[in-house]
Amino acid sequence: MTILGIPILSLLIFFPILGAIVLLFINKEKPGTIRVVTLIFSLIEFIFSLPLFFAFDSKTAAMQFVEDWWWVQSYGISYKLGIDGISLLLVLLTTFLTVLCILCSWTAITFRVKEYMISFLFLETGMIGALVALDLVLFYVFWEVMLIPMYLLIGVWGDPKRRIYAAIKFFLFTMAGSVLMLVAILVLYFLNQKATGISTFDALELYKSGLPAGTQYWLFAAFALAFAIKVPMFPFHTWLPDAHTEAPTAGSVILAGVLLKMGTYGFIRFAIPLFPKAAFDLMPLVSVLALIGIIYGALVSMMQPDLKRLVAFSSVSHLGYVMLGMFAFNMQGIEGSIYQMLNHGISTGSLFLIVGMVYERRHTRLIADFGGLSKVMPIYAVFFMIVTLSSIGLPGTNGFVGEFLILLGAFQANVVYGVLAASGVILGAAYMLWMFQRVMFGKITKPENEKLKDLNAREITILVPMVIVIFLMGIYPKLFFSKMDASVEKFIKDFKGKVEMKADLPSPKVAEVKK
Repeated sequence: MTILGIPILSLLIFFPILGAIVLLFINKEKPGTIRVVTLIFSLIEFIFSLPLFFAFDSKTAAMQFVEDWWWVQSYGISYKLGIDGISLLLVLLTTFLTVLCILCSWTAITFRVKEYMISFLFLETGMIGALVALDLVLFYVFWEVMLIPMYLLIGVWGDPKRRIYAAIKFFLFTMAGSVLMLVAILVLYFLNQKATGISTFDALELYKSGLPAGTQYWLFAAFALAFAIKVPMFPFHTWLPDAHTEAPTAGSVILAGVLLKMGTYGFIRFAIPLFPKAAFDLMPLVSVLALIGIIYGALVSMMQPDLKRLVAFSSVSHLGYVMLGMFAFNMQGIEGSIYQMLNHGISTGSLFLIVGMVYERRHTRLIADFGGLSKVMPIYAVFFMIVTLSSIGLPGTNGFVGEFLILLGAFQANVVYGVLAASGVILGAAYMLWMFQRVMFGKITKPENEKLKDLNAREITILVPMVIVIFLMGIYPKLFFSKMDASVEKFIKDFKGKVEMKADLPSPKVAEVKK
């Protein structure tokens, strides 16, 4: 598929860079013009991404909209792009959230606006490129492209008190994992070349390489470490609370909404298919770490006095569910895992938006500094309540569908895992409702809160699309599952074939009924 004669995936990757180039020629003394131009480019990017959803063939598991050209032919490096049901929805999530992030930065970012918007557009290029790249070198390039803009967003436009510390910590953690992944990519390339005589970094071709189990363990560990840091899984999560807390609101939204998903996406796109035997044998270890993350993240969230840190630690818990469902290696678990990636992007992204909106008014995020806000900000309270209920998985919202399928998949894989994961749901409801009650209800004890203004038209415009998606995903999940069914079935079939598992795949009809 092409738009304006340009293949659609390449257009989605490089259109934000075109926007960044246009911004270079706008006077930095005109921040209003810079904001409008950036918003226009991000809106057009989102519109360009919509045909992917409507033209996507749900009946096939093959990669679609494929672009394949040689990049460095002598070394087997190609410019190969494609999407399937696993990456499709994440691409749409990226373009959707970017528009809202530009809008929420409208008044929050007041200095170096030009550089900020350019950084955000480059970040969008890196995120989309990583989601559609099918060549390992190309994926690694886009993986690194994401790192610099996010480092700048935290280090330049973050909270003045600890932004440098948070930015460097984020950079070092991510870079350490990236180096190991690069080494593993090169080792995999040479091993495959030695075994087949073919020089290629094409992930779809490398899926076919039957590496010995011992080799798979080491290479899987390198890939898994890079992705586990990005998720982040326990115990590699320590960079996340600082990064979230110090980042500007839009940085927190895009970090939670998309960047963390690069880790979970990396597992399902590369680590597991490339090294299936290692992934299967290490399933108990990953599942236990995911369970620790679920419970630990929830317990630590209960103790947080800061709204942003509470939401940040809740991400550790929510993404623990994603990893648990993924490593259940059954239809319900993996589809629930992918759905929960989307849910987390919408629900947690909305929470960061809501926290950012009240922070702009009060310049504090301490829960103790609030109380009784529903009396002076009733519209804000309604949105806050909807997003809170979505985050705890109330039936009818997006969070329920993903958590239910993950728990179903976990119970099928191991009853103990399912029981422990279910306890995290209760803990999640406890800390989220506790936070909401402390902020919204009770008496107004701080004089500064008595004259707070309710949400303005721009802020309502930002939150309404999020609420629509929350209910759409909760009430009509088939719209989204229909896009991923074939791809997930093929993923499980290929995986089980490689590890010689005896369990049968559930039929599509059974899976649909259970959804």
